[in-house]
Amino acid sequence: MSEYGTWRRVSREGRRFLRGRTRTLRRLALWSLLESAHTFLGGYAVARALDDGFLAGRTGTGLGWLAVAGAGALLGALALRGVFGGLADLVEPLRDGLVRRSVRQAIGRAVAAPGRDPGSGAVSRLTQQTEMARDSFAGLVLVARSFVFTALGALLGLAALAPVLLVLVLPALLLGTGAFLATLRPMTRVQRAALDTDEALSARAGELAAGLRDVVACGGGASAGAGVERLIAEQERLGGRLARWTALRTVALGVAGRLPVVALLAGTPWLLGRGVSAGAVAGALTYLVQSLLPALDALMTAVGAAGTRLLVVLDRFCEPERPAPRPDSVPPAADPGPVPAPPARPVPAVELRRVRFAYGPRAHPVIDGLDLVVGPGEHLAVVGPSGIGKSTLTALIAGLLPPGRGTVRVAGAPARGAPGHAPDVRRTLLPQQAYVFTGSVRENLSHLCPGPVPRDEVERAAAVLGADALVARLGGLEAALDPGRLTPGERQHLALTAAYLSPAPLLLLDEATCHLDPRTEERAERALAERPGTLVVVAHRISSAVRADRVLVLDGTRAVCGTHAELPARSPLYRDLVGLWNAQG
Repeated sequence: MSEYGTWRRVSREGRRFLRGRTRTLRRLALWSLLESAHTFLGGYAVARALDDGFLAGRTGTGLGWLAVAGAGALLGALALRGVFGGLADLVEPLRDGLVRRSVRQAIGRAVAAPGRDPGSGAVSRLTQQTEMARDSFAGLVLVARSFVFTALGALLGLAALAPVLLVLVLPALLLGTGAFLATLRPMTRVQRAALDTDEALSARAGELAAGLRDVVACGGGASAGAGVERLIAEQERLGGRLARWTALRTVALGVAGRLPVVALLAGTPWLLGRGVSAGAVAGALTYLVQSLLPALDALMTAVGAAGTRLLVVLDRFCEPERPAPRPDSVPPAADPGPVPAPPARPVPAVELRRVRFAYGPRAHPVIDGLDLVVGPGEHLAVVGPSGIGKSTLTALIAGLLPPGRGTVRVAGAPARGAPGHAPDVRRTLLPQQAYVFTGSVRENLSHLCPGPVPRDEVERAAAVLGADALVARLGGLEAALDPGRLTPGERQHLALTAAYLSPAPLLLLDEATCHLDPRTEERAERALAERPGTLVVVAHRISSAVRADRVLVLDGTRAVCGTHAELPARSPLYRDLVGLWNAQG
């Protein structure tokens, strides 16, 4: 990705943003003209105070011109106050727009690749990068505006005092500015690489956090953390490169900020010999030291740091956006991959063949050599100790994780769909932490359905799941829902009702009833099992296994599958779990 392409994309979006805010820009320009007047009066009044006042023996005239310079300073303070008011009207809409675009991009990625977690890099954009863009844009607008109008006032003042002064000042200014501009492209390249590494580190940390329990249980911490260490080392290397380019930029700043003063002082005898007055030389020195060079220094500092950072960050928001789905509809059903023609015999709802999965190339496998076939309409419970791989199994079936070896198929097609397809409507996964969003109760219960759901159907589902009392307590189907005011059990009850309404033929419950009491859990599981389709439940209690058609026992060494009646004789672990459950009543 070239810097030219980056600049072209960002400048196109920038022009579109600024065209809608011409009134704010005009107000900023008018206030900034007062700053130009303040700069002009600063040097010109000093020159006149010396030539027409103190050096000519007229002290009153000199003091009068100094009073004019003081009035110009008050004028500059008034201008700065107005500038800050206009700056807020320009900066805050930029930040708000970037936040909205970040959310739309995250939703677009989730729709295009439902098996991929969009939240890791998206969090960095939504928080750190939007604030970085806001602060960088504000600082850049402030100093760039100041430099343009300060330079205008100073150069007009130099020309008014003696045009020959520009011959000494401008070449030194241009030399330092050119050296500074030469550092911008490599600094932009390093800034982009640093942000890429930051997003990759955020994504990797999110992946590890999601499977941390299984990673620790299998002793794969060192291997899983190796990628994180490499990314941290890359960040350190890029930080060193950025520091070296910053040092070169500092040299350029020194040339632009000090050489014009040296040139003016060294050329003073030559200027005086050509009829330039001492007051004009003093005025020129005032322009340089008090106005032009400080403004140039601030501009170079801002462009070199905030400017390159802003260019890179904004480029990340300029990628094409995918349209977000409407809340009351989902994209039409589409398979994530090619589906073969239906065979003569029923296609298994879930099929795993010699599946192996480990968190890292050298980590001990969480699942190794697993064969499993779940028929259409079957109710399967998965049991085993904490950290043994039950959640990993559901993630493989849901297509959230790719198997290291073997195949995972859902309804005859690969479980993990190709990127760019519509959301996979073959399955619905309910994790332990139920997802409830801000909206109406009806929207939370029907958001998994393709299109509007009749009110009586939603009410019937709530009654079947035993959630009708909860819905009434929340104020009815049209009541606004505040997720923060719900208990974990209430969240799970609403999510289970939404799953019941979902048309997906496969439901995956990953301890999605752990916050419910046993009676409510039994009612919910029985209702979901009677619903058309296949049900796979990661059991929180052995009672869930008793209700299932078959039970899959994961014990870390082998997987055993059978009925509740068969398994005590075939699996010592299951026998112990049943015995413990019976002992606890």
